[in-house]
Amino acid sequence: MTKDDSAIIERSMCEEDPNGNSLSQAEQTDSAPRWGSQHAGAKELAAGYTPAKRVQETLCLAAAICLMAVNGAYLAARFDPSNWFGVLVGALAGILTADFFSGLVHWGADTWGSVDIPVLGKAFLRPFREHHIDPTAITRHDFIETNGDNFAVCVPVLAYMTARLMSADQAAIQAEYNWLAYLYMLILFVSLTNQFHKWSHTYFGLPWYINALQAMHLILPKRHHRIHHVSPHETYFCITTGWLNYPLELIGFWTTLEYWIEKTTGAKPRSDDMNWASKRE
Repeated sequence: MTKDDSAIIERSMCEEDPNGNSLSQAEQTDSAPRWGSQHAGAKELAAGYTPAKRVQETLCLAAAICLMAVNGAYLAARFDPSNWFGVLVGALAGILTADFFSGLVHWGADTWGSVDIPVLGKAFLRPFREHHIDPTAITRHDFIETNGDNFAVCVPVLAYMTARLMSADQAAIQAEYNWLAYLYMLILFVSLTNQFHKWSHTYFGLPWYINALQAMHLILPKRHHRIHHVSPHETYFCITTGWLNYPLELIGFWTTLEYWIEKTTGAKPRSDDMNWASKRE
């Protein structure tokens, strides 16, 4: 479901006003911060970013960038200009798939599970919980912390592409070129999803061309993504471009999945998320 301006104002953090000059009456009278870096839950979750996690992210990011450069060079060298339309279709399909996967992962991590789950909870779910309490924390993360996990999940696909491009002959590559172009754009946009997401929370200091891409809705726009941050964070999960958010809401995709999962398992959507949001000093 989409949200109107009053819902956005009353039920989400005013990210474009970091000094709190536009706080609602409810927020002004609250004894503890409802959102932001001083929220008790946000401080506890932020402390969960460990040196070991940093090393893992750095190694995965370095591996992914190297493989991406190799694959890009191979694809550029073997590009046939007469096949431009097939490549364009494959590229657009890759971007749409990345947007859908971003929504699926985002919805799953926001809605289900707990930070207390061994390994997965602290490594994967923790940043999602922190982000809902302190949406602008992502703007204070550097490139590695912002993008490490996304680049990590791309490494196996990139390794497969590298092996295929280096071992197959020219005829085989041309026969598979549109598929490889699709995979490459899918991986490229998956890897940059959290960077686009970070920019959608960055209200000051962005280069003009990033603002222009957001204005054209070629990457995730600020106002569009703000809809997701209206508590209880139940809509607009796609965060690569956001192109699929409205169609998926129109058909009730996420609410239908939640209905059947809750009916089958008894698990309550976003229960862990709400527990963290309700923490106070």
